[in-house]
Formats: sequence, C-alpha cells, structure tokens
Amino acid sequence: MANITKKVSWSSRGDDSGLAGEGTPLLNGTEIPKPSRQDPIRGRPKEIPHNEKLLSLKYESLDYDNIENQLFLEEERRMSHMGFRCLEISRWVICGLIGILTGLIACFIDIMVEKLAGCKYQVIKENIEKFTEVGGLSISLILWAVLNCAFVLVGGIMVAYIEPIAAGSGIPQIKCYLNGVKIPRVVRLKTLLVKVLGVICSVAGGLAVGKEGPMIHSGAVVAAGVSQGRSTSLKRDFKMFEYFRRDTEKRDFVSAGAAAGVSAAFGAPVGGVLFSLEEGASFWNQMLTWRIFFASMISTFTLNFFLSIYHGKPGDLSNPGLINFGRFESDSVAYYYYELPLFMGMGAIGGLLGALFNSINYWLTIFRIRYVHRPCLQVMEALLVAAVTATVSFTMIYFSNDCQPLGPEHNEEYPLQLFCADGEYNSMATAFFNTPERSVRSLFHNQPGSYNPLTLGLFTLTYFFLACWTYGLAVSAGVFIPSLLIGAAWGRLCGILLASFTPTSPIWADPGKYALIGAAAQLGGIVRMTLSLTVIMVEATGNVTYGLPIMLVLMTAKIVGDYFQEGLYDIHIKLQSVPFLHWEAPATSHWLTAREVMSSPVTCFNRIEKVGTIVDVLSNTSTNHNGFPVVVQVLDSDEPAKLCGLILRSQLIVLLKHKVFVELARSRLSQRKLQLKDFRDAYPRFPPIQSIHVSQDERECMMDLTEFMNATPYTVPQDTSLPRVFKLFRALGLRHLVVVDDENRVIGLVTRKDLARYHLGKHGLEELQLAQT
Repeated sequence: MANITKKVSWSSRGDDSGLAGEGTPLLNGTEIPKPSRQDPIRGRPKEIPHNEKLLSLKYESLDYDNIENQLFLEEERRMSHMGFRCLEISRWVICGLIGILTGLIACFIDIMVEKLAGCKYQVIKENIEKFTEVGGLSISLILWAVLNCAFVLVGGIMVAYIEPIAAGSGIPQIKCYLNGVKIPRVVRLKTLLVKVLGVICSVAGGLAVGKEGPMIHSGAVVAAGVSQGRSTSLKRDFKMFEYFRRDTEKRDFVSAGAAAGVSAAFGAPVGGVLFSLEEGASFWNQMLTWRIFFASMISTFTLNFFLSIYHGKPGDLSNPGLINFGRFESDSVAYYYYELPLFMGMGAIGGLLGALFNSINYWLTIFRIRYVHRPCLQVMEALLVAAVTATVSFTMIYFSNDCQPLGPEHNEEYPLQLFCADGEYNSMATAFFNTPERSVRSLFHNQPGSYNPLTLGLFTLTYFFLACWTYGLAVSAGVFIPSLLIGAAWGRLCGILLASFTPTSPIWADPGKYALIGAAAQLGGIVRMTLSLTVIMVEATGNVTYGLPIMLVLMTAKIVGDYFQEGLYDIHIKLQSVPFLHWEAPATSHWLTAREVMSSPVTCFNRIEKVGTIVDVLSNTSTNHNGFPVVVQVLDSDEPAKLCGLILRSQLIVLLKHKVFVELARSRLSQRKLQLKDFRDAYPRFPPIQSIHVSQDERECMMDLTEFMNATPYTVPQDTSLPRVFKLFRALGLRHLVVVDDENRVIGLVTRKDLARYHLGKHGLEELQLAQT
C-alpha cells in the first residue's frame, strides 16, 4: 500500500465523520497504517498527492435491507391492517410536504436572484450609459467586477468555511446516496441553508452557473428532514413519523425529494420521476413511482402558484419551472425527416465538445485537489473567476460591433446601446449582460437575424472555457444552464450557416430550432443522462413534436462522448474515490468467485457474548468493522461454530448504552425491555464507542444477542461467481453479504468495497487499491 494518500474530499471536514456515527468501515482483515496527522497549521503540505487508482475506506454503506430481528417482527405482527393503512397515508402526506417545501425554496431562489441580478444590471447599465458619452468606461468595468466579486465572496465564504459539501450542484452526492453510499453531512439542514444562499450569490454574482442543479440537492435535503419528523441539527423532535427512521424509508423519500427538485427546476414532473428512476432504480416499485410523481407535481404547482402571485397574476399558472424555455409553436418551427441526420451530426458535435469539457474539468479538479485545498485559497479562486468573468464579458461587449434595431417586439431585459446608433442595441450584450436563463430564452426565440455569426462563435468559445473553469469552484452552482447556453449558441450558429447555404428558401433552417437541438446535444454530451433528459427537454419546451429529434441527439451525444471520456458527474464521483456500484458487474468478471473477492478472516461474536469482548472489538481502531456475523457452537462438540445471524455496530452500541446484560435482566425484574423505538431514537447519528462507559464489573457480564441480531442474513456459497454476488448485493441494497462453506460456517464477508474495487479499465479487468483517504 505504497500510495496511501490524504485527499480533500466532499466531506472536507477532516475527521469528524467519526463523530457523525459509526466509525470508518475498514475491510475485515486489512490492516492499513493511518496517515500521520500533521500539525494543522505549520505541517500542512503545499501539495496534496492524488491517485485515482484508490478506493476510499472512509465511506460507509447505508442499510437498505430491513434488519429482521425479533423486535422488528414482533412490531410488524402486532400492527393491524388499519395501522399499515395509516402508514401509507403518512407516506403520501410526507411526499406532499416535500413537494410544497421544495417548490417554496425554488420560488425563494428565483425571486431573490431576479431582484439581486436586476438591481446589479440596472446599476451597471446606468453607469455604462453615463460613461459612454463622457468617456471613462473602465470605471463601469471596475464597478461590474466589484459587484460580481462581492456576491461571490459571500457565497464562497459560506461554502468554504461553513459547509464544504454544499459546493457544486450536489447531483454526484445525491447519486451516491441513492446508490447506497453514506456521504457525510450531505442531507443536513446546514447544508441546505448554505446551498440555497450560496446559489443565489453565485447566480447574482454573474458566474457561468445555473440555479437548477442545486435544486435537486435541496429537494433531497428537504425530503431527508421532513420524513424523519425531527431535526438533529436543531435538536428538536416533533414525535412524528418515527416509523420512518431507518435508511430504507429515508432513501425512498430522498428519491422523491430529488424528483421534486428536478420538477421545480425545469417544470418537468415526469422528467423528475425518470431522473430518480435512472439514478436509483434498484429499489423501484409501482407505489413509490406514484408517490414520487405526486411530490413532483405538487412541487411544480407550488412554484407556479406562488410565482403567479408574485408577478401580480394570481391563478395564471404559466411559470412551471425555474427555467422556462418559452413555447415552441409547431407551425413556425416544424422539422423535416431529412433534417434528422443533421440533428444527429449536431449530437456528435455535442458529444465531442462534452468530452472536451469533461477532460479539461477533470485535470482542473485534480489541480484543485492538489493545490487549492485551503478554504482561503478556494475563496480567492472564486473571486478570481468572478473578476475574470466580468472582465471577459465587458471586453466582448465593448469590442463587438453587432448592432441590431430595437424593434417593437423586442424582449431584451437590459438592452445596452453602447456605441450603436440610436434605436439600436448591442446583441453581444443580450448574451453576456443577463442571467443565463434569459440568455438561453433569447437564443431560442429571438427573430432570425438577431445575432451575427461572429458574435455567436466568440460567445460559444469564451463561455465554454468560463463554464468549465467555474464548475468545481467552492460555490453552490449547477452545470445545466451553462451547458444549455453554450449549446444554444453554437446550435443557433449552425442554423444561420445552414440557412446561408440555401439562400433561396432559408426558412427551413430556423435558428431557434437549431439552438434547441444544440442545447440538448451539449447538455447530453456533458452529463450523459438520456431517458430523463429527453423528457425534461420535451416538457420544458412544451412541445412533444421534438421528442424524436431530442432523443436521437442525446443518444448520439452519449455514444460519442462515452467513447472519449465519462460523464461529468461520474468523473467527480471517481475523483472522490467513492465505492459506487454500477448497474452490472464488469463484463469479464465471471471467472472471479465470492471466495476471491470476500474479506477474511471475519470477526464473529457468539450468540451469548462477554461484554468485555464486544467493547474491545468495537474499540479496536485498526479493524473498525460495522457488521459482525453471530455464530453458535454445537454443545459438547469440537465442530466449528455455525452462522446463526448478523448484528451491526450501531445495534451493539445501543445495547451497550442501555446496558442490556443477562445478569442485570435477572437481578432487575422490573427493567424495561428494549424496543425498536430506542434504536430509532439513536438513528442516524449513533454515539461513538468512546462515549460509552463500561465499568470493570460490567465487562465480566454477558450479552444475549438472540433478540437483536438479524437471524436470517443473506448468504452465498463460496463458489458463487462475482456477477451473481454483485446482482444480489446491488438489487437488494445490502451492506454485508456473508460467505459460507458447505456446512454453514462463516469464511468471509462481502462488502461494498469488495465489489466496487473491480472495474473495466483500458487493459481489461482492473482492481483498485483500498486506502484510508
């Protein structure tokens, strides 16, 4: 293990993941030396080495499989049919609440961005108009850069110093959560607050970002909080929804929250459902689909309803999402069958540009991991990007001589005249001097001839690199809108060029239609989502006619892009060394068996175990396991012990905390029997073993695990092939899979890391190394 390295990560909070619950899950039997903990100030390395061939051991798995111990079965058997009906109603109520709250958050973000950006652009516009006549436009540039930096400074400080996990769009983290990986602090209340305020500052600060991606993360955090009926951050318990305090239920609600976030962002309820389906379909069922669709619908309706009141038109529900592409009327922009190959060609261009974007961002992210790992450096980089964005935008507008007449039907929000004649405006300013959402809409719907080809070409080039540099900064920001904007610009350029080739009938190549196809191609080339993205784009345009071309474009973009580089979110997941399980086991892995991939030897407990032994095993930092097979010895026999159950670290900690010892149970007849409620109250932040005091006398006591262990854990024979083990583990959302021999004796344990470390590389099947990164 030569390359054990320390690395800045999503949980950039150093070592507090131990406080947040169970300790780091090291593989059974693998003793890995801990990296030396350097002095936080003097000894901090200037460069943090990085190696992507590692798989981090600090990420735990979530328990998506119900622990069917005696307590659980007794509770389920006691519950009447009416009780189950009430639980089902509670699930619908929670999904409704998730939709309402997500819609309100989207509404708040939209109004705040509109107000702040509106004030900023109005001040700069007046300043530019004043100095265009008298000279001294450099003052306008400084004003623009200072206003941008002020907003970004606030957003950057909140993210870098208060909650680093709120950086970026949050979609990679939510993908990991739905996959079954516990990312520390990802669904906390503080993360939500920093995310919402941070994204307002980023967009108002003029960065090349969108506010749509973070909505997905925000929806997921809302869902995780509402479904638990309490806030661990505020230390308030409302004594509601206690039955749902376990990973299985919480995961279902988080997928509903993510769908509600997509729905609020794009006004696409079906797209939201499909997004959750695409990212976490291993646990899907029909009732869950209905509930998620309900949450998505409520979210869109809530946003729509409150925005209609804000705009002074109560009841006019014409703002279904944060980004509104406007109506594409079928007559004006119909497409012909001979255009489909052109659209697919644009899809290929989108795939190539997406792969280029992802490759540049990949190397940039590695540079950030190595050198820009202090919060102060992260804030300084964000300020630098804000200042450069303002300078580049101003320079492009200043040197552009693309003047367009201000017609009666013009819908420019802040038309800048600059050096154009009276009654004209600078069309480069329409693209740069605006929020990205408005720029996308103007590229889709402005009249043919509104943009000069040179303007669009320069805008595409500069915005491509600005967006690439911006994604990965320590600010809350999404990549959806910048991708759409880049694609809309070069798509419109394609439309203009095609029309110029056929000057006799230029109407068929409508620039707005090609802007839409270009936007889809670019977004598909960067994020590589297919099913959900097709539906989101169709719903956002409000015209199902475009379903086929958009689908073809996205498929082409994905196929071409995947040939060169992975999708942006997958790259960021891999860079964090997360043990992410894909849909299938690697194609060439049939020759591997459970015996070869499992961890061994395994730490087992007897069914009636000495308390001192349990405490010593849990306190041992070199083998910080989370699951322990329980074995039973055949009386008066020399045969090895046989498997009879499985118990988790979190359960043992609760048992030690409540001192559930055999001797105490006999002496104190009145002692209250431990219930499932005690385990739910401790969820999700179980106390560390160090906080539990066990006296010397108590160490000699015995603990009976029969009632609390899962008596029917999933097991596989040692000769099972890796794909079969993988399918069982992935489909059931397991955390531990016990490997047994012919006589039901434990010989190993398969965990998420054992499966995730095998992947298909350039040279066939590769094995990643495991490290405490």
